[in-house]
Amino acid sequence: MPGDKDIEYMKMAIQQAMEAAAAGEVPVGAVIVCDGEVVAKARNEREERESAVAHAEILAIEEASKRLGRWRLSDCTIYVTKEPCPMCAGAIYQARMKRLVYGPADQKAGAAGTLYNIVQDERLNWQLEVESGVLEEENVRLLQGFFRARRPPHHS
Repeated sequence: MPGDKDIEYMKMAIQQAMEAAAAGEVPVGAVIVCDGEVVAKARNEREERESAVAHAEILAIEEASKRLGRWRLSDCTIYVTKEPCPMCAGAIYQARMKRLVYGPADQKAGAAGTLYNIVQDERLNWQLEVESGVLEEENVRLLQGFFRARRPPHHS
């Protein structure tokens, strides 16, 4: 069950996702919190940067690491508007995050419980706490609205 703080930080991530959508990017946002302080906010920037790795989670991890002066983010929680893909789940694992909180599952690329579970795979040397489904409906509406607006109209 998400706490009030989880909802508050997820709303910040949704704001990032809305900014991504406004910029023509897939609406995904991420926020990283350490010891009750927001240390990074990011959104998808793949189109702008022309970079396959410019996902919200990757950019947030880079920002948090720079700000904190370390790559180990083991006292941090990352909030993401949808389930991370394999690349992002791997980066979250590599950053040794304490916790991952996300909105809806990603049936096509989810790597935190849906298709894979990189962040909790006991064969690896680090596992995270995971909370899923936080503000799921808001995030689903944002994603669906974004993709619906990009599809050509359906003619019968």
